[in-house]
Amino acid sequence: MEVENDAAIAEESPKEEVPNKHDDKSEMKGEEYAYLDATGFTSELFKIELRGLPKYYGIGELKKLLNVKMKLSTNKIKIMKPGSPFIFICFRNQEDREAAIKALDGYKWKGKSLSAFEAKPAPDPLIRRRKEASTAEGEPLNIKRRTVEASATSLAYLTYDEQLKQKQSEMENVLQKFGKELWSSIPTLRTFVEKQRLLHGGLPCAFEPIRPSPMQDGYRNKCEFSIGKDALGVKRVGFRVGSYSNGFLEVESIAHLKHIPECMKQTVVLFEQFVQSSPFDVYSAETYQGHFRQLTVRMSHATGQVMVVVGVHLQSLSEEEKQTMKSSIVECLTSEPGKQAGISSIHFEVIQKRQQGQYTNPIEHLYGETHIEDTILGLTFRISPAAFFQINTPAAEVLYQCAIDVAAPSKSTSILDICCGTGTIGLCFARHCKQVLGVDIVEQAIEDAKHNAQKNGIENCSFFAGNSDDLIMSLIRHANIMPDQHESLIAIVDPPRAGLHIRSITQLRNARGLDKLVYVSCSPQSAIKNWVDLMRPCSKQLRGEPFVAKKAMAVDLFPHTPHTELVILFEREKESKQELVVDSENICTDKPVDPQPET
Repeated sequence: MEVENDAAIAEESPKEEVPNKHDDKSEMKGEEYAYLDATGFTSELFKIELRGLPKYYGIGELKKLLNVKMKLSTNKIKIMKPGSPFIFICFRNQEDREAAIKALDGYKWKGKSLSAFEAKPAPDPLIRRRKEASTAEGEPLNIKRRTVEASATSLAYLTYDEQLKQKQSEMENVLQKFGKELWSSIPTLRTFVEKQRLLHGGLPCAFEPIRPSPMQDGYRNKCEFSIGKDALGVKRVGFRVGSYSNGFLEVESIAHLKHIPECMKQTVVLFEQFVQSSPFDVYSAETYQGHFRQLTVRMSHATGQVMVVVGVHLQSLSEEEKQTMKSSIVECLTSEPGKQAGISSIHFEVIQKRQQGQYTNPIEHLYGETHIEDTILGLTFRISPAAFFQINTPAAEVLYQCAIDVAAPSKSTSILDICCGTGTIGLCFARHCKQVLGVDIVEQAIEDAKHNAQKNGIENCSFFAGNSDDLIMSLIRHANIMPDQHESLIAIVDPPRAGLHIRSITQLRNARGLDKLVYVSCSPQSAIKNWVDLMRPCSKQLRGEPFVAKKAMAVDLFPHTPHTELVILFEREKESKQELVVDSENICTDKPVDPQPET
């Protein structure tokens, strides 16, 4: 994750967990537990530890067990690592905690007997790290402290050609790891993997040279700036150079960072001056006090428009104080320096603890245009404050053209755009295919996608709001593919960093007629599990024939940083079925798949 995204928006600071079955509550004294009194409410006060969990379980089925089957009022589930035999579960009050312990202690799940008991709140990692990192004289060591340049643009010291060589090598390492995972976890694929390695220089598929970004400096069209204080206590708008867990939260200037455009730097300077003179304080993750927390700035390379979203904690402000704050923000950002920076849209974000089913914080439009617009491959896109849009617009054109080229759709092809956002990929595909069906969990993004289709005069695209885990089969039915008329179906997958949920992978695998899939990943290391699942032999869960990785290509959307976008083409190869799947108990069949979406 890039350093500019370090500004967390959860109400509570992250707490590191350790097993504490025998902890004594009398130990909860001192600075490390002061946050329990400072926050007013924290679910850390009502936490249990659950032990004896089975070796294999999914977070989804665990949540279903706790919240649906057992009807426990959980507030937060803290998993140590995948497959961990113990977890922590937080509740909102003592009554709910006691009811959970009574229900879970001794409960049998997946052949294991669970044990549940009260757990002590976690110590504040900020305070703990500061104690650990201090010398005998009390001077902080801060060994992990880095400059903002090293944190945000760690490759900026290299020439751009050297950066591309390094990224090409790193993506080769990712693909090698993918091949190793296939070889070790799927014995039936070992012969196939070894043949691929011989053909492609040790890689499990063909890998083309990396595509460079057309713009290397000032390319970012969105940044999330933290608002805090620097090492001298001066109020700053910039990027954090540390983290809560390693003991320092200083925010430093972004003035010298190469990847941030000048209009954003001007906006940051203007708002920093405003914050320094404002009667409202900056938010402190240590004390949970203060108001100004985050400044999100979006800009358009095509129009020069700048959108500003000011993120605040309202605390106990009166209505009059809220209006005073909003008016002062608008007055600042619409001043002459604001006009020179290109600010045309101002929004007010209330940062708060999100409720179940809530994916974004409430955002209020304060001034100017409600959206900004940018262009990709000749199409115009409307961008709302919370919508996903590739952060490097010129390089996004390269990425989407690569996806189109590798997918090679025809006028008889239907496209499934999974995690479609504002519809950018699908709309770029529209002129090359029969129809596009997109889905995204963010409703505002879907509204933007529909608007973008209408604005560009594109009539063969339909977009749906909802969880792709539940809607993929419905989209396939909606596509109404007719194989006898040589119609085909291609899925374009561009998920968040964590990748797709196994339910989405299952539905894509089980989808009849879907013989080609293009996976676009902004975090290739995290996507390896998805890729392996796409290639697993048939089973009771993965009933459709496996996909095969055919070709990969990297696109540099993030110059000066270590991040790289990777595109992989997967195809089903019916003729290689006997070679790829030899497990007699899991031979694929042509039985129809139940098209009903999971609930």
